[in-house]
Amino acid sequence: MTGSGELSCRAVLFDLDGVLVQSGAVVERSWTEWARDRGLEPARVLAVCHGRRSVEVIAAVAPHLDAAAEAARLEARQAADTDGLTRCRGADAVLAALSGAAWAVVTSGTRALACSRLRGTGLPVPEVLVTADDVASGKPAPDGYLAASRALGVPPADCVVVEDALPGVTAARAAGMTVVGVRGPALGPEEWPARVVGAVGDLAPRLRAGRVVLLGGARRPRPGPPAGVPDASHDPAHPSRTRAQEAS
Repeated sequence: MTGSGELSCRAVLFDLDGVLVQSGAVVERSWTEWARDRGLEPARVLAVCHGRRSVEVIAAVAPHLDAAAEAARLEARQAADTDGLTRCRGADAVLAALSGAAWAVVTSGTRALACSRLRGTGLPVPEVLVTADDVASGKPAPDGYLAASRALGVPPADCVVVEDALPGVTAARAAGMTVVGVRGPALGPEEWPARVVGAVGDLAPRLRAGRVVLLGGARRPRPGPPAGVPDASHDPAHPSRTRAQEAS
């Protein structure tokens, strides 16, 4: 179903790259250089690198390499490369509007890389920042989003996730959270998110009676979890839940 309406929740969890920070040029440049240096086809690497932890991408495309060591070198290179790094449209206004509300960033990058990109674009580093360093399994596993909801003290069903990449959409839905997708080539099927926006700034958040109300985006149907993805919404750390609500 499409149309206007409000999306209400207690916490908003943001992916970083492609949602708050426009880092696509940096990401593709670093992965292309890495692939060529290792004798790999860049197109094959670029097809799977978005939205996933570097160590897991490297383990998949080059299992003969030391994935942890390679990922550390790659992310250090990315953190030092700020050419073309910008805020996504409306990111600063959205975070300013959420001052005093519960929000977090959940990223597949390391903490050093995430902080470098946030500070480099003039965005605040949130109190709750869940990175590749903090989870055993990265996106599309739900670990990062569940960790953020626990840290904020908000049940998964009352969290809204803003994502631009299919692994993150899959992770958020497996965690039992409502997803707003940012339209782009990495998003995947647009019917999976509950809403789709052109940029994070379209959300136009407002605080109302202790809740966050998101005003923008086209509503989508809520199909079941993607095939083969477990539903982790019953996280034992959150015995009580209230569903993020849509009201027309």
